[in-house]
Amino acid sequence: MIVSTISIAAATGGAFALTRRYLRGANLSRWDTPIDTTFATPEPSKEMVGVNEYLSQEFRFDETLEAKRARFDSTGEGRDFGCTFKADTVEFDGVSVPGEWTLVEGADPSKRLLYLHGGAFTVGSPKSHRPVTSNLARRTGCAVFAPDYRLMPENPRIASVIDSRASYQWLLENGPDGPAAADKIAVAGDSAGGNLTLALSNWLRDNGLRKPDAVVGISPATDGAATGNTIRSNYETDIMLKPLVGMMLKVPHNLLLVGMWRRLGMSPSSPTISPVHDRLHDLPPTLIHVSTTEMLYDDATRYTNKAQAAGSPVTMQSWSHMCHVWHIFDQMLPEAHHAMDEIAKFMLAQGVGIEGFADFENEKKVAE
Repeated sequence: MIVSTISIAAATGGAFALTRRYLRGANLSRWDTPIDTTFATPEPSKEMVGVNEYLSQEFRFDETLEAKRARFDSTGEGRDFGCTFKADTVEFDGVSVPGEWTLVEGADPSKRLLYLHGGAFTVGSPKSHRPVTSNLARRTGCAVFAPDYRLMPENPRIASVIDSRASYQWLLENGPDGPAAADKIAVAGDSAGGNLTLALSNWLRDNGLRKPDAVVGISPATDGAATGNTIRSNYETDIMLKPLVGMMLKVPHNLLLVGMWRRLGMSPSSPTISPVHDRLHDLPPTLIHVSTTEMLYDDATRYTNKAQAAGSPVTMQSWSHMCHVWHIFDQMLPEAHHAMDEIAKFMLAQGVGIEGFADFENEKKVAE
C-alpha cells in the first residue's frame, strides 16, 4: 500500500514536472516590465462602444465552425475596397497554397507584403481580411499577397507553419505578374497570423534565408502555453476573444497544456509555434500593435521586452480600450485608420512601399 502510494505520488510528480518544463516552457514573467501606452485615452470612444456591442452580438461560443467561417468571409463581400483582387497560387518545394493579391493602381510589384490572416488557426481567409490588406495596399503601394493557408481542425497545426514558410519563399521570386525577384519585402499578420509572422521571422534567421525588410505583428499570439496574466485580467474587456477563451479558463492550466499538446502535435511552448519561447536576437525591424485591454497584451509586451533585451530592433505601439485586432473595423473605428497609418509609416521607413503614395490624413477618415 505504501509502495503504491509512493509510486502514484512519483508518477504524479513526474507528470507535473513534464507539464511544467516541457509543455509550459520557461517562465516568461521576467519580461513583464511595463511599457508605456503609446496612444492612451481615458475611456473607450463612442465608436469603440459600438464595436463592442457588435462583438457581443456576433461572437458567440455556440456558433458552428461553418457559420463562423462564413461570417468571417462576409467581411470581404459586397463592398468596394478601391483595389483589385487577383487569385494566385504558391508553388514552392512541393507545397501548393492558394491565395490572393491585393493590388492598387500605381503599385510597385517589386515591393511586396506577405499578409497572414488571423482567426485562431480555424477560420479566416484572404477574403475575410480584405479590410486590412486593402488599407495596407492603398497606403504603401505594395503588392500584397495573402495566402489561404491550411486551417485546423481538418489540418494539423504545423500545416499553417509550412504554408507560411513556402509562401514567403515563393514571394521572394514571384510577383503579381509572374516570376520576378522582390526588391523589398515585408511580412505582417494579425492574431494567429501574427503568431505565424513572428515565428516565420525567427525561422528565416535560423535558416540563413533572406530576412524581411519589415515585420508587423498585430495583436499577435506569441505564447501557445497561454501563460500571460492578461489572459485572465483582461477577460472581461476583450469581447472578441472572450467566447473562445471562456471555456479554456475553466480547465486547470496543467490539464489544458496536456490537451493542447495532444491537439497541436507538439509542446505548446515549442518555438515552432510559440515565437516568444525562441531566441529573439538578430531580428529584422519589427513593429508590434496591441491594445492594453485585450487578453494577448502580455503576449505582445513579453515578446517586445525579450527581443529588445536580445538587441533586436523591435518596437511596440499600444492603444487603450481597443478590441483585439481593431484594425479590421475600418468602417467603424477611426482608430483603425490611425493604426494603419502607423504601420504604413513603419513599412515606408524600411523602404517597403512608395514614398508619398498615400495621404495619411485622408486615409484616417472612416471608409464609407
